Amino acid sequence: MKKRFKLTDLDCANCAAKMEEAIKKIDGVHDATVSFMAQKMTVDADDARFDDIMKEVVAVCKKVEPDCVINL
Repeated sequence: MKKRFKLTDLDCANCAAKMEEAIKKIDGVHDATVSFMAQKMTVDADDARFDDIMKEVVAVCKKVEPDCVINL
């Protein structure tokens, strides 16, 4: 399943790159992109566990950029 999410308060391109790298390491994630310019994130992950994977994505992103909000 591939879904796009709007991001709020993503402050820099470097943080976006770190978030993308961390998301790709999560088990079950096939691909991920985080765009600082568009303030959007795309996650392609296993259908059956998508909600659980998104919880991990949110947690990982909070570590990198505590102010960033993922609009699920």
